[in-house]
Amino acid sequence: MDPPRRSPLPFRSLLLPFLLLLLLIHGARSFYLPGVAPEDFDKGHPLMVKVNKLTSIKTQLPYSFYSLPFCRPKKILDSAENLGEVLRGDRIENSPYEFKMREPKMCKTLCRLIPDAKQTKDLKEKIADEYRVNMILDNLPVVVPLRRSDQDSTPVYQLGFHVGLKGHYSGSKEERSFIHNHLAFTVKYHSDAETDLARIVGFEVKPFSVKHEYEGTWSENTRLTTCDPHSKHTVVNSNSPQEVEEKKEIIFTYDVEFQASDVKWASRWDTYLLMSDDQIHWFSIVNSLMIVLFLSGMVAMIMLRTLYRDISKYNELETQEEAQEETGWKLVHGDVFRPPSNSDMLCIYVGTGVQFLGMILVTMIFAILGFLSPSNRGGLMTAMLLLWVFMGLFAGYASSRLYKMFKGTEWKNIALRTAIVFPATVFAIFFVLNALIWGQKSSGAVPFGTMFALVFLWFGISVPLVFVGAYIGFKKPAIEDPVKTNKIPRQIPEQAWYMNPAFSILIGGILPFGAVFIELFFILTSIWLNQFYYIFGFLFLVFIILIVTCAEITIVLCYFQLCSEDYLWWWRSYLTAGSSALYLFLYATFYFFTKLEITKLVSGALYFGYMLIVSYAFFVLTGTIGFYACFWFTRLIYSSVKID
Repeated sequence: MDPPRRSPLPFRSLLLPFLLLLLLIHGARSFYLPGVAPEDFDKGHPLMVKVNKLTSIKTQLPYSFYSLPFCRPKKILDSAENLGEVLRGDRIENSPYEFKMREPKMCKTLCRLIPDAKQTKDLKEKIADEYRVNMILDNLPVVVPLRRSDQDSTPVYQLGFHVGLKGHYSGSKEERSFIHNHLAFTVKYHSDAETDLARIVGFEVKPFSVKHEYEGTWSENTRLTTCDPHSKHTVVNSNSPQEVEEKKEIIFTYDVEFQASDVKWASRWDTYLLMSDDQIHWFSIVNSLMIVLFLSGMVAMIMLRTLYRDISKYNELETQEEAQEETGWKLVHGDVFRPPSNSDMLCIYVGTGVQFLGMILVTMIFAILGFLSPSNRGGLMTAMLLLWVFMGLFAGYASSRLYKMFKGTEWKNIALRTAIVFPATVFAIFFVLNALIWGQKSSGAVPFGTMFALVFLWFGISVPLVFVGAYIGFKKPAIEDPVKTNKIPRQIPEQAWYMNPAFSILIGGILPFGAVFIELFFILTSIWLNQFYYIFGFLFLVFIILIVTCAEITIVLCYFQLCSEDYLWWWRSYLTAGSSALYLFLYATFYFFTKLEITKLVSGALYFGYMLIVSYAFFVLTGTIGFYACFWFTRLIYSSVKID
């Protein structure tokens, strides 16, 4: 008799969310952060220009704007920063620039400075390391428009402008440092035809280096001959640049131009988030889907053909003689649910993985819905930290449920270790890296107050929640094994070379890594090359593919392992999927040497320290997915077989 046909309904129910997701991917770029109200300005309204940190992709060490000899306001005021901003090294302060809505300015003198030996050395170092100045107007970061080679195309925007540039005078080979001391700002606005109010939709700058000249002695009202609004003499190039030299004056000036724009306020971030190569992401998705289809085919084949045949055969065995000829996975039924060695550690890591999975899923959903747009600086990091803390509840629950299944009794001990093992390792690495940044006097060093806040989040909220979760999990009845475990462990026969644990574990990590590595390139670029990453729709799809790939590769390799009568699958399933983290770290190393121009030892240590934390987190996440897939699979196949 044929087995009953399954209704095609599950496929339809899967298809609908998939189509909705594709719509979200397309919509995620124009979707705007709910809850942020636009600000309307009438003509002549003062505009607050703020300065942020100085950044460099060569050193990865941010510095405060006023750590260099720039013009200062009468009193420097710090803007309130959220937790994520502090951890990113953002230091937002007021500036002496005075803008008034739709009132252009030409050659406005900001100040005159004469740098001493230390200031000159600092300026030259920052120029050599290609530091950029970041400014903010109405929550928009300043960008420098760069024209592409084909003149008709839209310009590419670079975040922030360089402090200066290195070059040499014609006829001389000696390299010198020149400072950008004249800034030509363009503020783009979208005006309301009825009310005459306007909203800011763009903030651009073109930096120039100009050796300003004037007649007579310097006073506040001195008119410059190199940049004079009365004689319509403006700065349009850097042909006579301002060199950085000790005890040589530098005069800072700026222009402000206002341009009407058709861009509406809701889509003002589109130019910042413009992805020039959407196709590569679709290519990445298709590439990953191919891997998933291949694995799904293998899993389907195992499930339908092999298992269906095996289970039918095993259930038809009647005589003792036939029973003695058993081969394959059924032979190990008396040992397959024997608790593994170091079972406590497995419970801890599985709990931590559940915590990670919950945090990432919720963060992605928030990001797709537009709550974590780049305008909400530091929002992504703050959200991830808070979610990690609150997901401690699930970590405690998952680890204690597994612990009780392994006949454990000390649930408080397992809860404490679940709450501490992973965060303590990460915190130790983070503390060392922070000490290195602090030694460089960088603004990226996390202040003592923030460090205390992080420790409070960990011990004040996360640890108690893990205990609550563990208590709830331990109160529940233990998970029953589908088959009884023998008292004496069965001897494992000698395995073929390709079933060697190290080999199969390393093979298992290749496909999950292969499913995500193209998207990984864009994530690394946004983190280390100071660019925006805002294609969370794609990322969510890739994350779902990663989950499916980890689950399927672990099931396939677990089945082969059980067929060769090796029942030690608990840790093997975790490490099979988790080994993809090793490939992630190797790829990060490859990226460091091919894409980054980091030369400083401290910056290199920072890169590898942070990538080590990311790889460790990826190991815990993927390992847990692989473990649960294998756990479900073994329980399914052994509960389907009649065992006397």
